[in-house]
Amino acid sequence: MFFRGSRYEPIANATLATKDGRSIAYKRMRFIPALRIVTRTAVKVADGERPDLLAYRALGDAEQFWRLCDLNQVQRPVDLTTTAGRHVMVPGPEGGG
Repeated sequence: MFFRGSRYEPIANATLATKDGRSIAYKRMRFIPALRIVTRTAVKVADGERPDLLAYRALGDAEQFWRLCDLNQVQRPVDLTTTAGRHVMVPGPEGGG
């Protein structure tokens, strides 16, 4: 259901049994990890920039926008880029998020 490298890949699956006997599969809640992350730098959000484009520019991978969200304590990816000129912290090569 989730691609390899997704932030939801390591989250445990669970099932819910409904009253009519159906079984509904879902992922358990994902909590933002504790911030023990080495910050390499910060990038400035360009006017009209989307989270995926910012992630590509900062990390070289558009699908890693969630790492920027985690480090910057942002739940909705769009909130990373709503303010042009905002400085967004970028995790170092050791990882993070």
